[in-house]
Amino acid sequence: MVRVLGVLDAAAVRRWAVTCVDALEASREEIDRINVYPVADGDTGTNLLHTMRAALEALVRADVMDAGAAVAALARGALAGARGNSGVILSQVLRGLAEEWAGAETAGGEGIKRALIRADALATAAVADPAPGTILTVLHAAAGAVRECDGDDLAEVVMTLSKAAADALAETPRQLSALAKAGVVDAGGRGLVLLLDALAEVVTGDRVERPAIPHRVARLAEDLHAEREGGSSEFEYEVMYLLDSSDDRRTSTLRAELAALGDCVSVVSDGTPDGAGLWTVHVHCNDVGAAMEAGVEAGRPHRITVVRFADQIEATPKRFVRERAVVAIVDGEGIAELFRGEGAVVVTVPPAQPLDTADLLAAVSGSRAAHVVLLPNSTHFNVVVDEACAQATQAGQDVVAVPTASAVQGLAALAVHDPARRAGDDVVAMAEAAAATRRGELLIAQREALTWVGRCQPGDVLGMVDGEVVLIEPASAVTAAACRLADRMLAAGGELVTAVLGAGAPDGVAEALAEHLRHTRPEVELAAYPGGQPDAVLLLGVE
Repeated sequence: MVRVLGVLDAAAVRRWAVTCVDALEASREEIDRINVYPVADGDTGTNLLHTMRAALEALVRADVMDAGAAVAALARGALAGARGNSGVILSQVLRGLAEEWAGAETAGGEGIKRALIRADALATAAVADPAPGTILTVLHAAAGAVRECDGDDLAEVVMTLSKAAADALAETPRQLSALAKAGVVDAGGRGLVLLLDALAEVVTGDRVERPAIPHRVARLAEDLHAEREGGSSEFEYEVMYLLDSSDDRRTSTLRAELAALGDCVSVVSDGTPDGAGLWTVHVHCNDVGAAMEAGVEAGRPHRITVVRFADQIEATPKRFVRERAVVAIVDGEGIAELFRGEGAVVVTVPPAQPLDTADLLAAVSGSRAAHVVLLPNSTHFNVVVDEACAQATQAGQDVVAVPTASAVQGLAALAVHDPARRAGDDVVAMAEAAAATRRGELLIAQREALTWVGRCQPGDVLGMVDGEVVLIEPASAVTAAACRLADRMLAAGGELVTAVLGAGAPDGVAEALAEHLRHTRPEVELAAYPGGQPDAVLLLGVE
């Protein structure tokens, strides 16, 4: 016997998120096919799925015990992983739930009503010039229906909003001529109906069946000539980025500046108070540089994505625009600059988060190179690297990972990279250079442990060579530990020492190491760089 839920708790929220991802996975291709407005780029289903997956991953990683915390985790993940206009709007729907359910162990029918009304207001505010017949229209109809709903029974409320959304979706071709000409409903609206139907399924235990999505049919060119009502084809690029270190005043100015540059503008916040929050920025424009400069003036842009709409439908022979590229995974802004300076495409590891396969795959495919050499620069990313290589290769790109266990080995490999060589020979040369570089690092012990050279205490400085602890020094002896570690590594010979200073490296450690080598090993050359890596105080490479 199916049990109808009276309230939503954290477990039910998680089941809803899983059901949403499953539904979007099953319907992604169909939703992509009917994506004709505002730009016929065929990615609305993909964008919604990517955004909802990011939300679910954030919830899975979070330690939550109540419904309010669960939807808050979903909202944060969706905002950080939002793709396209539809993804941004979905993040605001989840934000509406999070704001209304904050601190609540469970949510009933009344909570759903308040949350959907708030989500409608947030999503509408996120779009600079909303048009009728879109996902916003469907959301507004659902919010209006629950506002008129007299009861507060959870099942009754979710079935009411689900039906209202489906009815509104059916009307979208009568509101947008682009949909009417293509014979389809709005793609974003269809995705939203799937998510609301998933909620009804979780609450009632019964799957909601809807008519199949109408597919586009080929029409004569003259049938498709019409004035655009939004998303002008004048603008060739979609620019998206996350923005922090900003506030409401500066993001309001940013929204106005982006509106002057293009259309489909949205600048939305995760709701955190000024100065500590995160904004997702989206615009269609031609001047990508100006859109980025506006972001720099408003705060700190990161996770930047630029898509040229024409590229999404180019013929396959034009997929690759260059023969070779190197993609490097890095942890630290200084290290990132070193690799960028050598011409590599850089993937930065997010602070306190696991590396995402999708981000790595996006960098590999985004290099637009037929042959890609991937430098992991760590042993922690093996699974993600293997998955990205397999998926890229399956998609027709030649990708080879060179086993670099540290950034110093990656720099050594990149130093011998020669695009003029045969691809296979170049990979062999890079792998040999990495293998010939002994790697060392200084770490700060986080807990008491027994090592090969004795017991360490929290705060001790650990010197490691090729992954093994070889020395332990007190917390005050970082500089002495750096010199001792270099001596241990040079005992087997070497002509060049590369030192990459971490974020926690004390002042003067590079100078002290240079002075030590000048007296003890004058024949050895030292190259020291600021790396900014958060974990290792110092990385050493000996060649």
